[in-house]
Amino acid sequence: MNKRWKPSVTVAAIIERDGRYLLIEEHTPEGLRLNNPAGHLDPGEAPEAGCAREALEETTYRFTPTALVGVYMSRLQRPAREGRAAEDITYLRFAYCGELGEQVPGATLDTGIVRTLWMSVDEVRAQTHRLRSPLVLRCIEEHAAGQRFPLELVYTDPSVGHPPQG
Repeated sequence: MNKRWKPSVTVAAIIERDGRYLLIEEHTPEGLRLNNPAGHLDPGEAPEAGCAREALEETTYRFTPTALVGVYMSRLQRPAREGRAAEDITYLRFAYCGELGEQVPGATLDTGIVRTLWMSVDEVRAQTHRLRSPLVLRCIEEHAAGQRFPLELVYTDPSVGHPPQG
């Protein structure tokens, strides 16, 4: 049987203020890990909109993407353990930088998120053993180096907003 490969599409917010980056600390099967505010793209959602949504859910702050930092791929191979099946997942990540807005009154951190924290690039580098994936640091370093692409680089056709029924 020939099975079509389908990477998991994720979006990440690379949020910097005064040389420090906003990260989240979250529960994962590997324990507490640090990540950029990030998550899976929902059906019918443009990557830019998904990034704003994930940033709000994971930080309680509004976020407006202004540029694409990059598009990244990584692979997670998680062995079977404690009654869980082995996993082999390839992620395709769209990372955006932008403007951090106001905190939404009454908003709470998404399930699994323990806290948010601000870290310098050097502090993130010192915590590589705690990063959810190598893409966390890669995105931050490329942002710090000034890498930016126009939002128009990622085009979402209007048909995406109307996923097929069934």
